[in-house]
Parts: sequence; C-alpha cells; structure tokens
Amino acid sequence: MARLTSQPFILTSLLFIVVVSYFWTPAAGIGRMTNKEVQQLGRFSVEEYNRSHGRRWREAIGNVLGMDYEYLTFSEVVEAQKQVVSGFKYYLKIAATQNGVRNTFDAVVVVKPWLPSKQLLHFSPSSIY
Repeated sequence: MARLTSQPFILTSLLFIVVVSYFWTPAAGIGRMTNKEVQQLGRFSVEEYNRSHGRRWREAIGNVLGMDYEYLTFSEVVEAQKQVVSGFKYYLKIAATQNGVRNTFDAVVVVKPWLPSKQLLHFSPSSIY
C-alpha cells in the first residue's frame, strides 16, 4: 500500500524537475540562442548602461575631479542563463574594461521576440567573478 501512495509524489517530483530544467537553462544550451546572439545581448547591455549612465558620470567626474570619464568597453559574455517569462529573461555575466581595468558585471535583459524588444533591467558590478 505504501508503494502506491509514493508513486504520485515521485511522478510529481519528476515532472517538476523536467519543467524547471526546461524553463531555467543555460542560454546556449537549448539551441534556440547562439553564442553570437548571447554576445550581442552582452554588447547591448553595455551600450545601454553607457547611454544611461555615461553623461551623468562624465559630468560629475569631470567637474569634481577634473578627470575624463571613460565608457565601459564590452569584452565578452562569460556566463549566461535564460529564463522563460513573458518573453525571455537573460542573466548575463559580462566582462568589460573601463580606464584600462577589466571588471565583471551582472546584467539582466528581457527580450520579447514577437515585438521585437530588448530591455536592460539591471546592470551592476559583479560581486564575484
């Protein structure tokens, strides 16, 4: 009798694992997104960050410290994960240089391919490389 009651639990657990692994996979792992496309998303993230933060920082640093602000320069996406939401949400770990120093940044981008639309939700220095 115990064997019959544990089967639904096991089947439900397996179904849960399959669903989670389908919706939360490495970006290049399911074949719908190529490495080239992931790298383009990384470049887009850096360009959007530069566009939104560049002017403000350039003015602040230039006025206060008398230094030139250098934009981030995209190097590569070193890690990517993809989540299915209303579209696709990409969690990217991006290598970029600024003032000759290479750093790693975390970015979150939402892509809605049917619109076509890309939106940078988050961009910040990575806590760990």
